[in-house]
Amino acid sequence: MSTGGPDLFVVCKNCGSEVSPYITECPYCGNRLRKRAPKIDREGRVSQPRRRLRAPTPALPRLKTGEIPGIRGDSRPYATALLVVLGLVGCLLWRTGLFNGSYTQLAIVGRPNTQHLWKLVTAPFIYDNTGFAVATLAAVALYGWLLERRHGILVVIALFLFGGVGGMAVAAVASSSPVALGGNGVALALLVAWAIPDLISLRRGQEIDGDLIGTAAFAAVVALMPLAVTQASWVAGGVGILAGLLVGWPLALRDRR
Repeated sequence: MSTGGPDLFVVCKNCGSEVSPYITECPYCGNRLRKRAPKIDREGRVSQPRRRLRAPTPALPRLKTGEIPGIRGDSRPYATALLVVLGLVGCLLWRTGLFNGSYTQLAIVGRPNTQHLWKLVTAPFIYDNTGFAVATLAAVALYGWLLERRHGILVVIALFLFGGVGGMAVAAVASSSPVALGGNGVALALLVAWAIPDLISLRRGQEIDGDLIGTAAFAAVVALMPLAVTQASWVAGGVGILAGLLVGWPLALRDRR
């Protein structure tokens, strides 16, 4: 080879013959020398292919607790998912008829005695109307997820106990022959607790990021559900709103401090 000039030949690895660097196959043995003919630069040299450098793909790390005020670290909404799944199961008990109407044994029908207090826990998951189930579970899924991101799993559980179980307990006591089922109390508790920080900001003339108009529409549909579904309790819905206020207001004030 000449120094500084183009390569005069290459050696075939198969037969050891010296052949032209500008061919793809050895003319003596037919061995494949390269996939394609090489590119020649202006000085007659074989140019080497350049490797393309790929820019590294940006990857965002998981959000840590306290990194953004008002937002907890990345976590899965386990409590909200459990509430929605149990509600779907309760709706299927009625819709499929697999249990021959036994879903009524899980709802509030008459005042429960001390041996049937567990109905206060199961009744918020039982539905006998598809529209009632869809509207209520959609509100639980959306606002439960938002609250669980903001405050964690314990707040969602507390609102279920106060708004759902507590709502059924008050509904059972408030009427001589109560009939109550469904999670309208849970849905309204979660919705109100989520909306309180934006309502406080709006009252103080500050900008908000939440959609209070859509939230008001959700609240109206769930709160007025007893007009269409007689088994949906007005009392349970009212207790849910009160529970959302009692839990959500202190949390909103704590976050502001």
